[in-house]
Amino acid sequence: MSFRITLTPSERHFDVARDEPILNAAIRSGIGLPYGCKDGACGSCKSRLLDGRVIHGAHAEKALSAAEEAQGLVLTCCATPQTDCVVEARSVTGAGEHPVVKLPGRVLAMERLAPDVMRLRVQLPANQAFGYHAGQYIEFILRDGSRRAYSMANAPHNLGTPPSIELHLRHLPGGLFTDQVFSTMKEKDIVRMEGPFGSFFLREDSAAPIILLASGTGLAPIKALIERLQQQGITRPATLYWGCRSRRDLYLHDWADATAAQMPNLRYVPVLSEPGPEDGWRGRTGLVHQAVMADHPDLSGHQVYACGLPAMVDAAQRDFTGRCGLPAEQFFADSFTSAADKA
Repeated sequence: MSFRITLTPSERHFDVARDEPILNAAIRSGIGLPYGCKDGACGSCKSRLLDGRVIHGAHAEKALSAAEEAQGLVLTCCATPQTDCVVEARSVTGAGEHPVVKLPGRVLAMERLAPDVMRLRVQLPANQAFGYHAGQYIEFILRDGSRRAYSMANAPHNLGTPPSIELHLRHLPGGLFTDQVFSTMKEKDIVRMEGPFGSFFLREDSAAPIILLASGTGLAPIKALIERLQQQGITRPATLYWGCRSRRDLYLHDWADATAAQMPNLRYVPVLSEPGPEDGWRGRTGLVHQAVMADHPDLSGHQVYACGLPAMVDAAQRDFTGRCGLPAEQFFADSFTSAADKA
């Protein structure tokens, strides 16, 4: 049995199996809906159910509270329809352009950028096409069937020779995948992947100034967006705010400095929350999203692209829209939820 989903205001239609989440069916049908984690953890896919009935699978309270659910809001990533439904959701232009594919990859290079950050380059197969938007992510499929998601840190035009995607992985002790990466993984190992996923990519139909906000390895998709801006010759004013704890965590500080020097429209502002005496830090300190607010008390004419820890993304969304006048629809985010967050 399947049910018909009607999206408003786009008036797109697609069919969903009874036990299938709405988002999965939309992706399969090539229809762009906003989403991030696909696991009920981040809330990026939150939409309004105008008609029909759904049942929610497990999800985080912060992604969808009981009060929000009572008001008719749903998470399309874990809502399965029980009837035909009408859903009010923003369509995401371009999200369906690149088909989601499963593909093998070969570990091409491993580089320790910081004590707990590895740059992984994974070679793409020569006989299988893989396209994506700068800012999207892939999922590694592990031997037990579980998945771990990581954003591409290079834009599609910058795959190199042989073509490979760049990923930034932070070691989480006890992490099913990162323990392997930081201990037993070696060059030439074969990995299984699926993608591209996510609706975090540059909206190029706007001329608004851009705030690029990253914490930790949230720099990865932001780096891809910057490469896209540079390659397309987009001259919209853009400011990169990168928040880390200490100086050593700014693992691509030299790259950010050099890129900002090459792009007259790009400004780089690193912010450390816990600099130690050994850092000799004379730059900005505190919470990175508060540095944005200090520099831009009025964000009403901006677009914001935020990526990193859920606490940072949530605080930025709350404060930028609530205190700085940022229109809610101009906040785009990719919240890096870990397996622990999802649990």
